This record gives sequence, structure tokens and C-alpha cells, in this order.
Amino acid sequence: MNLTVAITGASGAAYCRELLRALEADDRVARVHFVPSENSLRVLAEELKVSGRNGLLEKLLGGSATKCVQLSDTDIGASIASGSHPSSGMIVLPCSMGTLASIANGLANSLISRAADVTLKERRPLLLCVRETPFNRIHLRNMTLAAEAGATVFPCIPAFYNHPVDSDEMAQQFAHRVLAHIGLPQPGAYVWKPEE
Repeated sequence: MNLTVAITGASGAAYCRELLRALEADDRVARVHFVPSENSLRVLAEELKVSGRNGLLEKLLGGSATKCVQLSDTDIGASIASGSHPSSGMIVLPCSMGTLASIANGLANSLISRAADVTLKERRPLLLCVRETPFNRIHLRNMTLAAEAGATVFPCIPAFYNHPVDSDEMAQQFAHRVLAHIGLPQPGAYVWKPEE
């Protein structure tokens, strides 16, 4: 698989870190194009104590990146901005309400929103892991617009039935659910088995 992963300026940077780590380790994944928004850099610094754009992937992965490459959100000429680029889908995790609005209304004013627009027009999977509470009517309308256009709205809601020991495990299990949704089930994922 070749995937695009974007992180935007909503709370939940740990979700994206765990997603990137799982993708980097997954043999079924050939390439991941990672696009951090400008606003995500502040969230990463505040939530994960990861600062700066330089070496960001290595900091998030905890080592060298072999499959993941970082692109600038201002690089609208990047390969992922074209429908001819082979892609298996795109994940925006977390997805801010501003990014959702841009995608839902087809603005394509950044690499993230343009890549999402391309993903929709090529009918590839687009997962928008929205992070906000409570939702106002604008948020709800934009989620409906995005869903009607073909996106999957996948809110950042952690599970508790697996009795996570800490927030890192919660983030990891959520990332595993996202990956299972696009056809990459992870070996360490918790699966609900009520009969046990």
C-alpha cells in the first residue's frame, strides 16, 4: 500500500504518532507520505514535546524512517496532489474542524486539502479522524458534506473495554482500529470478544 497521512492542528498528536509507527513497521506498506500542517507543529510541541519541522518523522518514530517521507503542506505540486499518483488512500489524524471545512467544501488550498480532494475524486478511501467536542451545526454540516462526497468520518474516540493501562495504549488501539478500517489489521489490536 501507498498511503498519505496528514496531521492537523487538533488535539490528539499521540494518535498520529502511533499510526505512523504501525505503518513504518507494517510489511504491507510500501510508502507513506506524511504531511503535517503548520498548526499541527504547535500541538506536537505541546502534547508530545516534539518541536520543529526538521527531523520530525524521526522524532515521532523514535528512529529512522524507511517508508515514511515528509512533505510540506505548502507543496501543492507534490506527487500526492495528482490523481495519477498511485495511492491506496489517505488518513487525516487528527482532523481539525478547519481542515474538515476545507475538505468538505473543496477548497484545495493546501497540500492536505488538495490530496484529500484528489482522494475523493479518485474514489479512494479517505478517513477524517475529527477531533472536537461539542460539535456545532457547522461541524455537523461539514461532516455530512464530507461523508456524502465519499469520506469516512472516524471521530477520535478511544475505547475503554480493553482496559488500557495508559493514554499511549489508548492511542495505539485507536490507530489500530483506523488501520483495520482501511484493510491493514494489526497483530496487536484488541478485538472485542464478548463470549469470553
